[in-house]
Amino acid sequence: MARVEAGPPPDATKAVLSKESAVMSLLAQNGTSPWVMFLIVAAIVLAVVFIVFIAIFINFFRLWIQSVMTGARITLLDLIGMSFRRVKPAVIVRSKIMAVQAGLGENQGITSKTLEAHYLAGGNVPLVIRALIAASKAKIALDFKLATAIDLAGRNVLESVQTSVYPKVIDCPAKGSTRSSLDAVAKDGIQLKVKARVTVRANLERLIGGATEETIVARVGEGIVSAIGSADNHAVVLENPDLISKAVLARRLDAQTAFEIVSIDIADIDVGDNIGARLQADQAEADTRVARAKAEGRRAMAVAEEREKIALIEESRAKLVEAEAEVPRAMAEAFRSGRLGIMDYYKLRNVQADTDMRKAIAIVDAPPAQ
Repeated sequence: MARVEAGPPPDATKAVLSKESAVMSLLAQNGTSPWVMFLIVAAIVLAVVFIVFIAIFINFFRLWIQSVMTGARITLLDLIGMSFRRVKPAVIVRSKIMAVQAGLGENQGITSKTLEAHYLAGGNVPLVIRALIAASKAKIALDFKLATAIDLAGRNVLESVQTSVYPKVIDCPAKGSTRSSLDAVAKDGIQLKVKARVTVRANLERLIGGATEETIVARVGEGIVSAIGSADNHAVVLENPDLISKAVLARRLDAQTAFEIVSIDIADIDVGDNIGARLQADQAEADTRVARAKAEGRRAMAVAEEREKIALIEESRAKLVEAEAEVPRAMAEAFRSGRLGIMDYYKLRNVQADTDMRKAIAIVDAPPAQ
């Protein structure tokens, strides 16, 4: 199979050839040889290249001189490559110079390539270098990889190193909180209002993934409330506030946090309300209400039962009246049948009259009701 080579279209080739022929004819008319023209074109190209090189050299000359004079070992080609990779050469050069001047060499992984990689990842290169310098001066173990990881995690690595050198004081409760103090109740029912200050320093190894200040404040508050609640008497806590600090520190509240608790100091402790007495009073009031409700229930049941008995009495009276109504009928029937005579009737009436007289006498002689 024949090989087909790509080339310019026929029309373009003819145009180029026509232009070359025109140039050659012009040179022939002027008496100039093609080699002289080639040298002129080559000189122009070299001049353009030289001008571009001079412009680049002038642009990066100052940074390159600083790198050479300080031993940062960043070449001119590296500076040009940074501009193509959209990396600010000034940031990398100055950061590398700071590291070299502070005694942090490439043996710790600080090279121009690693600095460029951290810059392209969105990290703050000068801040990382300053943090490494501060850690080195303070004899704190912090390598470049850990520092860049902390910076990319969104934490201020320099502030973390400074917190390791100069411990930070955290108020508990935190400033701006809705509550001005931590309220706890001892076993005797007395409320204590406590304000504490927690001194912490950063734990660089647990900065990534470790809990923040809010967790420390919450844990310390929980520990203070628990320590006061376990005290038998509030006076003991008032006499020895360090009992709270010792009890809280013994619980290792800084586990899995980005800080290490140095000390817990009780800044203020005041006596609040007698919560135990209030609770007892509330309980007594509740018991009284329950007893009243039960008594009212029993009274209602007694009233209902009394009314039921009255109804039964009325029913019995009605039956009595009904039975008494049958007596005249029975007497009339007895008269008609001859079983009851007139003398028997008078005797019965005498007995009834005697009974009524005795009742009247009993009512008159009865003592008056008190």
